[in-house]
Amino acid sequence: MNSNRAVALLSIRLVLGLIFFFQGYGKIFSWGVENIYESELFLGAYKDLLPDFIIHGTAYYTSYIELLGGFILLFGFKTNYVLYALVSVLVIVTFGHGLAEPIWDLSHVMFRLILLVTLLLLPREWDRFSLDHLLRKRS
Repeated sequence: MNSNRAVALLSIRLVLGLIFFFQGYGKIFSWGVENIYESELFLGAYKDLLPDFIIHGTAYYTSYIELLGGFILLFGFKTNYVLYALVSVLVIVTFGHGLAEPIWDLSHVMFRLILLVTLLLLPREWDRFSLDHLLRKRS
């Protein structure tokens, strides 16, 4: 098999994993999810549009899925399931931003989405540098 394919897939997986991991890390450990939730950017934009429990729940959900999903993606474990969880974050973020401000900059979502969809479309057999590959080999 062409090793460039494996390295390309590894590169995409690592970059996307790091992007999501550090996004979640920043929200949880640097700023704190409660601080983000209570900020004008988050609560101020949505308090009249959505019930409080949805705003609160999505703040925690997106933060922890970004952190854990990004971390797990770095190792290539259960990759498809992790990608499904991460795409749910992008859907929530796109919906939330669109609800609060219909014309907003999609550039940070589109970059992640393109990398994520690329990983979903590439054959798993190309992902030789992953735990999924090692586990498939053993069984």
